[in-house]
Amino acid sequence: MEKMTSAQSIDEVQGGPRRGEFLFKVARWCLRSVCCNRWSSEERLDGKTVIITGANTGIGKETARDLARRGARIVMACRDLERAEEARTEVLEDTGNENVVIRKLDLSDTKSIRAFAELINKEEKQVNILINNAGIMMCPYSKTADGFEMQLGVNHLVAHTWTGLQLDDINSERSYDTMKAYGQSKLANVLFARSLAKRLQGTGVSVFSLHPGVVQSDLWRHQHQCIQVAVKIFRIFTKTTVEGAQTTIYCAVEPHLDSQSGNYFSDCAPARCSRAASDDDLAQKLWEISCSMLGITWQ
Repeated sequence: MEKMTSAQSIDEVQGGPRRGEFLFKVARWCLRSVCCNRWSSEERLDGKTVIITGANTGIGKETARDLARRGARIVMACRDLERAEEARTEVLEDTGNENVVIRKLDLSDTKSIRAFAELINKEEKQVNILINNAGIMMCPYSKTADGFEMQLGVNHLVAHTWTGLQLDDINSERSYDTMKAYGQSKLANVLFARSLAKRLQGTGVSVFSLHPGVVQSDLWRHQHQCIQVAVKIFRIFTKTTVEGAQTTIYCAVEPHLDSQSGNYFSDCAPARCSRAASDDDLAQKLWEISCSMLGITWQ
């Protein structure tokens, strides 16, 4: 719970301008206590390397901050290097961990992705944790450098180099609905995690998909102004970026999740997903189509 300073106490008692803010914080904390699993861990990550996409803002930055505090080497994979440098400076100042680096990565361009992968293979002796955090939500119709619908390309296909997964129009060529395209890309994330976990059985590598919750972040930037206003009005029911990062951190840090590989998580615990997201046949079809779109073969 946030501490209340003596100065705030005076304002609240006097009914000053901070009264509404104070009441909002108290109400939000009470709601969090009732609705969200609270999790904490002293687990250290010294000697481990973590790659986090989209680590310059929102959940990605908070995840980088937490894991850096645990002693990990952090590779911030970002498209906007200027914002990434600002975030890196902030993480360094907060954690004292100087083993935080920035590497260029544009998830809307497979050439950039492959160049990033080659650089990581050359520079890093090992990668212990990969967090595919970066994403885009309900943006106007556009395509990646490779011609893929933007949300599908950035949110799903990058991880591969919806009811309703429309395999016959997976690239939204015939019609485009921002919300359906976003939902399709997120369903693909869950199905991909299931498929990848099966293919990595026995290797010691675990794979998880998760829902961070409704989070106050830049992800809403493409929404109509009315929706953005509504999000601000009802922010008491949403999570801060710190709160939104907790399930990601949980899956990255909790040492006893090997048997849960391939599963879906929410609020720092295993969660049920939709029937479509549990469909192994659909997951296999998605895997084959994704490989075909990217021109890759799983070894």
